[in-house]
Amino acid sequence: MHTGKAVSQRRTKPRDLAMNLPNLEPPKNSQKHRKKMEINTDSKNSDFGQIVWISDPADGFVAARVTDISQDGFTLATLANNETVQRRYDETFATEEDLAKSAEDNCALMHLNEATLLNNCRVRYANGKIYSYVANILISINPYQPIDGFYSSETIKSYRGKSLGQMEPHIFAISDKAYREMRRNKMSQSIIVSGESGAGKTESQKAVLRYLCENWGAEAGPIQQRLLETNPILEAFGNAKTLRNNNSSRFGKFVQIHFAENGTVAGGFISHYLLETSRVCRQAANERNYHIFYQLIAGMPADLYQKLALGLPETFNYLKHGSTAFFVHPKSSPRPNAERTSKSVFSTDTMVDDYQDFARLQKALTLSGISNDEQMFIWGTIAGILHLGNIEFEENVGDSRGGCRVTPNTERSLAHAARLLGLEEEEMKLGLCARIMQATKGGVKGTLIRVPLKAHEAAAGRDALAKTIYSKLFDWLVAAINKSIPFETSSGYIGVLDVAGFEFFAVNSFEQFCINFCNEKLQNFFNERILKQEQELYAEEGLHVPKIEFSDNHDCIQLFEAKATGLFDLLDEEIKLPRATFQHFTQRAHEANQKHFRLDTPRKSKIKAHREMRDDEGLLIRHYAGSVCYETRYFVEKNNDQLHNSLEILIEQSSFPLLVALFNSNTDPAPISSKTGGKLKSLTVGAKFKSQLAALLEKLNDTGTHFVRCIKPNNQMKAWTFDGAAILSQLQCAGITSVLRLMQQGFPSRTSFASLYSTYESRLPPNLARLDARLFSKCLFHALGLEQRDFQFGLTKVFFRAGKFVEFDMMMRQDAETMTQLIAKANGWLIKARWRKAQYGAWSVIKLRNKIAYRFEAAKKIQAWTRGCLVRKRFAKRLTVYRKSLALWEQAKEINEILNNLNDASKATWGSSVNSTTCDLESLVQTIKKVSLPQEIAEVGKAYEKLAKQVDAMISALKQQAKNDEMAEVVRRRKEAEDKERREAEERAAAEKEREMRRKAEVERERAQKEYEAQLVAQLEKEAAERAAEKKVAAKKEQDRLDAMVSSRLATSDGVALAPEPAQAQTSTATSSSHGKYDLSNWKYADLRDAINTSQDLNLLVACKEEFHRRLRIYNDWKSKNSAKRDEPPTRAPLAVYNQPSTSTEVALVSPKANRYFKVSFVSGGTDKRTGTAQSGMWYAHFAGRYCERQISLRPFLMPQLLVAGKDDLNMCELPLEQTGLLRKKGAEISEQEFESQWLHYGGKTNF
Repeated sequence: MHTGKAVSQRRTKPRDLAMNLPNLEPPKNSQKHRKKMEINTDSKNSDFGQIVWISDPADGFVAARVTDISQDGFTLATLANNETVQRRYDETFATEEDLAKSAEDNCALMHLNEATLLNNCRVRYANGKIYSYVANILISINPYQPIDGFYSSETIKSYRGKSLGQMEPHIFAISDKAYREMRRNKMSQSIIVSGESGAGKTESQKAVLRYLCENWGAEAGPIQQRLLETNPILEAFGNAKTLRNNNSSRFGKFVQIHFAENGTVAGGFISHYLLETSRVCRQAANERNYHIFYQLIAGMPADLYQKLALGLPETFNYLKHGSTAFFVHPKSSPRPNAERTSKSVFSTDTMVDDYQDFARLQKALTLSGISNDEQMFIWGTIAGILHLGNIEFEENVGDSRGGCRVTPNTERSLAHAARLLGLEEEEMKLGLCARIMQATKGGVKGTLIRVPLKAHEAAAGRDALAKTIYSKLFDWLVAAINKSIPFETSSGYIGVLDVAGFEFFAVNSFEQFCINFCNEKLQNFFNERILKQEQELYAEEGLHVPKIEFSDNHDCIQLFEAKATGLFDLLDEEIKLPRATFQHFTQRAHEANQKHFRLDTPRKSKIKAHREMRDDEGLLIRHYAGSVCYETRYFVEKNNDQLHNSLEILIEQSSFPLLVALFNSNTDPAPISSKTGGKLKSLTVGAKFKSQLAALLEKLNDTGTHFVRCIKPNNQMKAWTFDGAAILSQLQCAGITSVLRLMQQGFPSRTSFASLYSTYESRLPPNLARLDARLFSKCLFHALGLEQRDFQFGLTKVFFRAGKFVEFDMMMRQDAETMTQLIAKANGWLIKARWRKAQYGAWSVIKLRNKIAYRFEAAKKIQAWTRGCLVRKRFAKRLTVYRKSLALWEQAKEINEILNNLNDASKATWGSSVNSTTCDLESLVQTIKKVSLPQEIAEVGKAYEKLAKQVDAMISALKQQAKNDEMAEVVRRRKEAEDKERREAEERAAAEKEREMRRKAEVERERAQKEYEAQLVAQLEKEAAERAAEKKVAAKKEQDRLDAMVSSRLATSDGVALAPEPAQAQTSTATSSSHGKYDLSNWKYADLRDAINTSQDLNLLVACKEEFHRRLRIYNDWKSKNSAKRDEPPTRAPLAVYNQPSTSTEVALVSPKANRYFKVSFVSGGTDKRTGTAQSGMWYAHFAGRYCERQISLRPFLMPQLLVAGKDDLNMCELPLEQTGLLRKKGAEISEQEFESQWLHYGGKTNF
């Protein structure tokens, strides 16, 4: 928070501005103005001094305090070391009130953004809590250290039957949720475990399997144990040490646990995808081959060790190029024999121990039904592959056909390999050094021709044979495991998917190409299932949930799998060419996708080594997680996994039936080969992987899905070390931040009315069974005590907000006790509702009683009216004369009216006669009231006739007299009319002239309106184009940010050099702060406010005002985006003021010196409890020129808010008048008197 002293000191320092710009020294101020500035910057409504999160390259985000609003962001002081830094608005985020506060579900945070998500994970991780939720998605951060009791049997039991939110976040809670949803919805479930290598995916999968088997597998007998013991087998043959993980899965697996009708484990099935066979022959520096090779050397008994001719890892070509170190547990006492490790180094690891893992492997193989002979075959085959890799070739000088031969010093390796694979030594030598072709032209058709191979071709064939044998063996092992865990019937399954995470290394080859494509597909599935389909469902069900934008990677997937132009198709086409080269493939890929945003040349990489590659040597692909540069040198070779026919025939001659069966059986997940015309036709690795991935995604689409996002906390694999930048990158790549925003606004749990009703239907009492499904659901919600904001009714489903999983699960739970309790509660609520209905019935009876009483009184009135009618009939004649006399009396009044219309002379003549006749009529009326005898009534009638004739005669005479008087009046008026007509003619001429002038003005106004509308349309089109361009620039900036993050992590973990970034051109933002000859980009917020209050330079004053309010607009936009209550309107001004496009025409209409006043009504956001209608408020504003000088905000039940520029700028409308739309809003502008009266009425001061 600024203080007056600080502002004063800052004002005395020279400005660091451009030397060639004049008048840029901030104004010198008096003590009086210094005091005023202290009030301006230290206002109680000021946001200076607030704590925010700012981006940091090392920690992801760090906390800092706002000290100033700079040109395009904030000037801040970090809390850790009080260092002054600057950050853009998009690099700054709001914080929670308590930075040390943590939440189990990130949706419970007040401010939802990347920074608070990262901080919540950091705080929980520091407290030893590796799990947290984003709604129903689990985030798991690898501790790299076992946690005592964290996965114990007691912990497993404690999570059984518990809903999400009842206990601490855990992988067991997700497993239990998947099981209950499978049972409840009668639908199979999938748990997708994703993350980078080393994030803990394999351990998470094992935890899920253990939880399911221990809870519901006790009755399955040996099947339960076999399911749990599959991991040692799969890890031994499918896992290896990489640069970033000591136990990295180099294949994908989908483990299905099938359940019987009673909910117990019935069996299982394992599907596997894309085994990285190239690792068998070569590994990167400091990486290892598959664990089985080292386990075999470390744990094999001495006699078999000699029989298999094993030796140190350094003696085998397939092992020595990578790391040859053995893994041991830190607390492990039995270790490999010294003679097997004399030249090897031990590496400690808490999860991997080669010596002990081999013993566990033997036990697991036995438990899986693999006999001792089959195990011996496995050991021999693995050893045979090692010896096969030691066979080397050289050019055969004595062969005129240019063939090769086995080098003499590797003949012993050839003998070992042939013996262990059941082959004849000479036959194996011939098969490796030559290939067989079948003649189709010339000679005898079908004749086999042996073609010698070059040394490098023979080496390639040897490696292909080793990879194929290992791949077939792996397929056979998985098939054997599946046979050991059979199931006869299955009512559903829970599948756990574990695939290699997104990978990027200094050198990326075909394996990373396939793995990252798989992750693109899974990320797209995540986007479709969680983000896109979720929002579409909300729209279909009529829920008003704000739309959440997310990055769609569909175009990247199309780059890989589009027909003809896709990278996989181009690679398959390249293999068919007579002379396939990786350069030709790379060149075709660039040409076919020349304008594709996701594909570029290696020179665009941020890694220095990649920029040195030629365009036909690599592909730079912009993935959802960042750009990866692939070296295509081995793409063609690795994509083609077919063997020479000679090697295929060689294996068929093996004396080991099991080895022959490996090549004849179809244990591969997809059919891969068929023989046609003597040639082996085979699906490429890429095509096979695509088909497997399509089948996997089809399975996932047919199941309910649960997501576990595993996070790697640091690249050094250190226990309990939190690398904020690396974790933030993984959270962003996983799309967690988009899910966080959606789940806060959305409803992650839902069920249909019909499904909910059918769950309880069999147990409902008759009074509840008669209810329709929607009304029954309402009863349940009231029984659970849910409030309206906790759920929403759609058209066919009911939806629950995040954090209400306990109530939702309780409602959906199908155990008898819970259902009975809920039915009792619903029945109780229904009884109360019916009691209220009975009360209403009693009130209705009371109302009916009052109505009967009212009708009784009405009947009495009707009787009175009837009696009156009978009396009137009895005195009809007397009444008739009486009425006629009254009518004649009324007629006599006409005489007086006529008399009053006469002139004065006529009135004097007729006055006495009229008075006499009137007196006679009054006397007649009084007489009729007194008489009652018939003869008296007859006499009165005659008197009436006489007076009637007298009155008629008098009226006639008076009318004649009035006519005579009128004629005289007409003559007088005619003269007056002539004078009036003359005057009106003159007025009509003037009016016609006025109408002509108005018509011309209207035509001019319509022309101006059309011109204005045309300008408005042009402005809107321009703004739309600018928004599209900004969106494109934002997408590019986001991609550049991801690329920079990936490159930075690669430089940190692998030590690669980054290419120097070119100097960035000055952006347009900088020029936006240059106003004519004044460059205000380095001026501070207080200096701008100071200059506005004191400057005598009119041009500088205008420039400072524009820059001051421009910064306020950008700052307030940031403030709104980071507000915890995004659904409320901004307090600075009504939404109607902000939601208006500006036009250049309106700028000209605003005078820089004019004072204008406006009034706008708005909805305050609350509702009136009595009427249920929205409450409205009123907003008054005084604009002095373009900017707001004063404003009044009136809200129901709140004190009036009076704000003045110079003191309350941060809380006032910051838009220029032409951008508010007030000039176009009818009835918005008011008089100065009306505004001033409101200002004074609510306590405003005149000398503001």
